[in-house]
Amino acid sequence: MADVADTTGVPDVPGVPDASGITGVTDARAVTAAEAATRSGARGGPGGPLGAGAPRYLPISDHGLIGDLRSAALVGTNGTIDWYCCPRFDAPSVFASILDADRGGSFELAPDVEARTKQFYFPDTNVLITRFFAEDGVGEIQDFMPVVDESREAGRHRLIRRVVCVRGTLPFRARVAPRFDYGRAEHTVHAEAGQVVFVSSSLRLALTSTVPFEVAGPDVWSLFKLSEGSSAVFTIDRVGGDVGPRFCAVAEAEREFNATVAYWRRWLSKSRYRGRWREMVHRSALTLKLLTYAPTGAIIAAPTTSLPENIGGERNWDYRYVWIRDAAFCVYALLRLGFTDEAEAFMGFLSEHVRLDMSGADEGPGAADPLQIMYGIDGRRDLPEQVLPHLEGYRGSAPVRVGNAAVDQLQLDIYGALVDSLYLYDKWGKPISSDHWERISELVDWVCGNWDQSDEGIWETRGGRKRFLYSRLMCWVAIERAMRLARHRGLPADMVRWGAARDAIYRRIMRQGWSEARGAFVQSEDGDILDASLLMMPLAKFISPTDPKWLATLDALGEDLVCDSLVYRYDPEASPDGLPGEEGTFSICSFWYVEALTRAGRLDEARLAFEKMLTYANHLGLYAEEIGRTGEQGGNFPQAFTHLALISAAFNLDRMLG
Repeated sequence: MADVADTTGVPDVPGVPDASGITGVTDARAVTAAEAATRSGARGGPGGPLGAGAPRYLPISDHGLIGDLRSAALVGTNGTIDWYCCPRFDAPSVFASILDADRGGSFELAPDVEARTKQFYFPDTNVLITRFFAEDGVGEIQDFMPVVDESREAGRHRLIRRVVCVRGTLPFRARVAPRFDYGRAEHTVHAEAGQVVFVSSSLRLALTSTVPFEVAGPDVWSLFKLSEGSSAVFTIDRVGGDVGPRFCAVAEAEREFNATVAYWRRWLSKSRYRGRWREMVHRSALTLKLLTYAPTGAIIAAPTTSLPENIGGERNWDYRYVWIRDAAFCVYALLRLGFTDEAEAFMGFLSEHVRLDMSGADEGPGAADPLQIMYGIDGRRDLPEQVLPHLEGYRGSAPVRVGNAAVDQLQLDIYGALVDSLYLYDKWGKPISSDHWERISELVDWVCGNWDQSDEGIWETRGGRKRFLYSRLMCWVAIERAMRLARHRGLPADMVRWGAARDAIYRRIMRQGWSEARGAFVQSEDGDILDASLLMMPLAKFISPTDPKWLATLDALGEDLVCDSLVYRYDPEASPDGLPGEEGTFSICSFWYVEALTRAGRLDEARLAFEKMLTYANHLGLYAEEIGRTGEQGGNFPQAFTHLALISAAFNLDRMLG
């Protein structure tokens, strides 16, 4: 073990309990205000210290995700926390330099010399390790957020950054620069005994460190040097109410690290997947778990907002909410792997936080839909969309939005996704309750009377409603799965009405969703535009995966929308969606394509397409929403939709390969 450093001459700086609390640190000192001012305009970049020439924005994919099942943070390969919301996923940001390098705020931590970087997850966990390789030494940052129960400590939302010198000697520098409320709220900095507290009108964060630091304006800075085997710890806690400040010494950080590793490994050990792509499937499962909100059982679509689908474009949305569709598909993916607790928690979210509006249930087409397409993580229905004009957006991709106006859209497919997940929960998890069945019956009754409406569809188009085939398909799924469940359990149901509606939808799709001119099923009735959502037709068991009409559609999709295994959702020029600009290929569709090929028996094509898709993951196995023209990831990151589709594709392809 390294000797405790000689701290003679080190000033008495707030943040260090006493000199003996500095473990293995040599030549530790706080950065001066003058040095801070010199450095304040620069951003750290991979492979170099703060200074001129460092990139203002890392690629979206150059990040890892950590979290505590309540909030989450993105950590760049340069050691900078570029995104963090506290105390929960949908709270205003504290660090948001990924959306504005100058005004968003960040927590920079890296060697103060030229260094190469590599990043990985501690095996089978969501503990993130960022390693730095410099001429005089090797160091690493261990980033994690302890996962705690519903005790008072859950309100602390502790974020720990442990810095370790592995070889040689390395100088480090840190800058903690919070910008509260998306950079809109002023804050003060109070140096107290052994800590600094950042105070805004709505949030108080305490920073403690085992190395000295100095306040410089609204920020805190530190320069310190570590020798081989020594470490330093930085901790950010939310404080206030009955959660008081608490220093995190090196020994406590070690205990928290071990407890966090043990939590994630214990959770992952429940997985039943033993197939060929275990590492990627388990990383996807761990990512989906990070996107769950423990207090309510909610599952969010992504932990970020406004990361652009196309650089410079305006297709920038807030995904920190519970999409009924996305969450239901997540339940399916996790159930496949044996994670029934998450499915049960989501059932709890539906029961306790989602209230059905059945006031228009008997009014026929045009009646108010009983479900919103999305909810807040606490079940709230009001998610007003607003633009934050003071933020420039990732690489100038404005506008930056919070909230989501799509909450008011009609998307009929959500009923199929939800009822299917309830059906599978009953099959693979626990039998659904009588209360759940009453709600399912009410939803299916509504679908029987309203499936023929035009809607905005799965892709949330803002160019007007259409009679989308996918929406019809999932209405069919809602009724068909409910009928299966009723038969299996002997539950009461209006089988005559349900069966008539189910059959009417089937005939409608087969007659008006098929284009003789294209020789394929198409996006909307009586049209001729293809859409990747059609790939769900055999996956939802609507049509045989070897039906001639489906095989013709699969070939047509391959010709029009597939490029090197990557799948576009649709052609926005041929089918305007009400938004300007381009978009990349949609990764969930690419995995749907793999599964459709698998079910059609084209296993060589499916495996090649799947292996190609794996090459588009980032260095940690994470995916955003889309893949751009040169292979870059775009959209909110990481995206639940993509990871759940990867799990499903891997599971089914592995089973077919035998």
